Amino acid sequence: MFINLKISRRILSFGGIFFLLLVGIVAEHWIIASDVSVSKPIEQVKTEQLVMALTINVDWGEEYIPAMLDVLEQRNAHVTFFVTGRWAKKNPELLKIISSRGHQIENHGYSHPHPDQLSNEANQVEIRKTESIIEGIINKKTHLYAPPYGEKGATGLKAADALGYQTILWTLDTVDWRADSTPEIIVKRIVTPAIQYGIKPNKSGAIVLMHPKANTVKALPVIIDQLVRDGFSFQTLDELITSEQIGDTTSQKN
Repeated sequence: MFINLKISRRILSFGGIFFLLLVGIVAEHWIIASDVSVSKPIEQVKTEQLVMALTINVDWGEEYIPAMLDVLEQRNAHVTFFVTGRWAKKNPELLKIISSRGHQIENHGYSHPHPDQLSNEANQVEIRKTESIIEGIINKKTHLYAPPYGEKGATGLKAADALGYQTILWTLDTVDWRADSTPEIIVKRIVTPAIQYGIKPNKSGAIVLMHPKANTVKALPVIIDQLVRDGFSFQTLDELITSEQIGDTTSQKN
């Protein structure tokens, strides 16, 4: 009887500790979500001009980047690369080449985690660590943050805000990481995007998401050439964004 009572008390004790930890985690997320105002991610820029921003998120695929850079240079198109800190650390010379070609380099966190599963503090570490690495390589400080997986929970947004970063998402997604994304499908998703929520996507001021993949290399010149024929030009995000033109096009997805 004494042994059973002792075991029961231990179980209750461990259960109490676990409950308190769970309450603490929930409370942190609730406080951040309810009491702190955070900037909305930029998903599109409101403009009547035929301009777009191509963004390339990089945590792998460095073998495809030189070919992408050649395509962009041949067409005089400048884009924004969001790179992880661990990738930049492994590929400093390639990062210098990207920057020297006139492309914007921005922050994609350090280790490509799920920001929504991290605390505010842990997200800040991811951003600051990457900022330091990139600045050490190209002598430029990042100020835009593309959260891995496009996650836009309270802790990630609050972390970016606290560090003076603007969070960036996208208007049009190539979904080029999927094995079934052929060059033709990638092109179609950007040049003639499907209707979403009964609305035809507006390509003016659109932010396009892509990655360094073999099929993306094949699709990229077709995308640029077709959109140029349609009257579009391409800008880096700094060139495209103004505080009065921020739009929200994908909030219904979450």
